[in-house]
Amino acid sequence: MTRTLSRPELIAWTRLARTPRIGPLTFHRLLARFRTASAALDALPRVSQLTALPEEKAQAEIESTEGLGARLIASCETDYPPLLAQLDAPPPIIALRGDAKWLKKPTIAIVGSREGSGSALIFAERLAADLGAGGYTVVSGLARGVDAAVHRGALETGTVGVLAGGLDHPYPPQNLKLHDAICEHGAVVSEAPLGTVARARDFPRRNSIISGVSRGVVIIEAALRSGSLITARAAADQGREVMAAPGSPLDPRARGANALIKQGATLIEDANDVIAALGEGASPLRPLSAGPLFAEIDAQPPPAGLPKKIAALLSPTPIHVNDLARLVEAPAGAVAAALTELELEGRAASLPGGYAAQSRAAFVPD
Repeated sequence: MTRTLSRPELIAWTRLARTPRIGPLTFHRLLARFRTASAALDALPRVSQLTALPEEKAQAEIESTEGLGARLIASCETDYPPLLAQLDAPPPIIALRGDAKWLKKPTIAIVGSREGSGSALIFAERLAADLGAGGYTVVSGLARGVDAAVHRGALETGTVGVLAGGLDHPYPPQNLKLHDAICEHGAVVSEAPLGTVARARDFPRRNSIISGVSRGVVIIEAALRSGSLITARAAADQGREVMAAPGSPLDPRARGANALIKQGATLIEDANDVIAALGEGASPLRPLSAGPLFAEIDAQPPPAGLPKKIAALLSPTPIHVNDLARLVEAPAGAVAAALTELELEGRAASLPGGYAAQSRAAFVPD
């Protein structure tokens, strides 16, 4: 049964949830035994050696969170993400900045490599845009690479970012503008208290929330040992649909996603596949088009560092030169000059139709 907590109840709930060594499972067991957070706090000295978070600290966190234009939401409250609430031991309290309505719509998570290839970034952005247009709220982890592309693709239709640290410590720094845009047009969620700086050990919990608020998870480019596969395992444990986009067998960034497909994850190539995997009717998608190839080539050498940026985006899967120019935010002529330089060094291959790939391209587009 959901209800809205009064201010004193929220303070008690926050004190219990933030008490060291009381995780979600222990929290909910205490609540089941003592009925209210206040009663559990009163009984805590009798049943354990733990010292509850002081009331003034809980009140300070609530007020500081509100000072950010955000709020704390308890797992019993109406605005708590409904799918997350269905877990056996959901996070007792989350901080949310933005509009909680986005987590009440049908939700789908898309995550992937921080060092995604150009083709993966383009696919991730397009998939997120199509699913957003189809009525889904798209969830991701606000990381570099694929996650950032996902959020950009779904920004106009509503997207949710999940942080490993506190709301006042969004990570990584290069995504701060994107973070602020998501807060305005979607929502950002964190289980961590304010002041928490994300550490490596915090990301698996973040990944579990990403899958927990979503009907299913799509993996786009993931190494065999990666956070994206942790999200996939969490999704499977939570009974969510696990999907993956296949990648080139020549690209180590695709081995994790390909392995998931071998293990039974649903292979997806577009938004229709995702919608079908979730058991719902598919909506028509816009046609794919790379657009016309640039007409002019700049004879000047490319800016310093541009060839390296482009080389990092290339994979055995061909990507259109126009898409590369958009990803690196450089003029088409400069991108062409950089590709020429890379091709002369044996690090890139130009393909028919204005595409480029790593020098050992797995295939060429039809």
